[in-house]
Amino acid sequence: MGLLWALQPRKAFWRLVKKDVQTPFRLQLEVLEGHGDDPGRLLAQAQHERAFLRDGVRRVPVREGRIRATLFLPPGNGPFPGVIDLYGTGGGLPEYRACLLANCGFAVLALAFYGYEDLPKEMKEFNLEYFEEAVNYMLQHNQVKGPGIGLLGFSKGGDLCISMASFLKGITATAVINGSVANVGAVLRYKDVTIPPLGANAKRIKVNKSGIADITDALNNPLEGPGRQSFIPLEKAECRFLFIVGQDDHNWKSEFFAVEGSKRLQAHGKEKPEIICYPGAGHYIEPPFFPMCAASMHLLVGMPVMWGGEPKAHCEAQIDAWQQIQGFFRRHLKGEPSRTANKL
Repeated sequence: MGLLWALQPRKAFWRLVKKDVQTPFRLQLEVLEGHGDDPGRLLAQAQHERAFLRDGVRRVPVREGRIRATLFLPPGNGPFPGVIDLYGTGGGLPEYRACLLANCGFAVLALAFYGYEDLPKEMKEFNLEYFEEAVNYMLQHNQVKGPGIGLLGFSKGGDLCISMASFLKGITATAVINGSVANVGAVLRYKDVTIPPLGANAKRIKVNKSGIADITDALNNPLEGPGRQSFIPLEKAECRFLFIVGQDDHNWKSEFFAVEGSKRLQAHGKEKPEIICYPGAGHYIEPPFFPMCAASMHLLVGMPVMWGGEPKAHCEAQIDAWQQIQGFFRRHLKGEPSRTANKL
């Protein structure tokens, strides 16, 4: 799969995503005589297709109440273990990870939370009641196996999942990919609770000669001063946690967040979460074989930022993390026997 994971964008700061899961990725492969601007004659060519929507998987657009989402249901009669899938600050409704997870036997709801249809256009304030609607939709669906569901969140979606697990009922397992244990980027409200976003200091942003920002140190410490008000009370959660950590994450300090979340849970008598760390992996840990995104535009920062990662190590992390996430959900949503996680 090296031809895929080693791909690089022709235009700076572009990231490869799959917008329409109903069609395959089509790769035109060409072998040329030489290299550079004039590579010479074409020696061979072939087309390679990678399907996303497996035969029999149902894609169901969901527009119920305020919910803006897409539900993916595996083939067969069900019911299936249910998962809600959240992405990060890019907004919109990415479906590809949810679709691929449904191929593996899960009922997965890809949930939009801003920047999509009639949802808020900007990331200023989120109400957990919206996410509660989505949880209840899954819990009441006749194709979703109860009694609880799982949450899968990446980046900003990770701290939203931790907030959902902390305040909402019906959550059994929460997997977080390079997420934060502090609320970031927008005010979070639920009933009479308000959690402010963790502050940041733009002076701590480093910009290299190419104009790419390293924002690793920009956020304030959620263990100090006013930052403590942004720490999500994950000790209230009645679920199991899995933290997937890229140790070369340059978006924020994912390993620090995971470790502090673990300390907080254990200090309150809760079970220690699983933390799986990947040396050489950056922020954008995607499903297997997506090419590593080294840098791209950050909507909140307003400039290109580096995400970190070394291509081969990042690729290997994506392969292993995908198996770890599935195993975690199978153990806690299906009750399958536990296997020891390969902690790298």
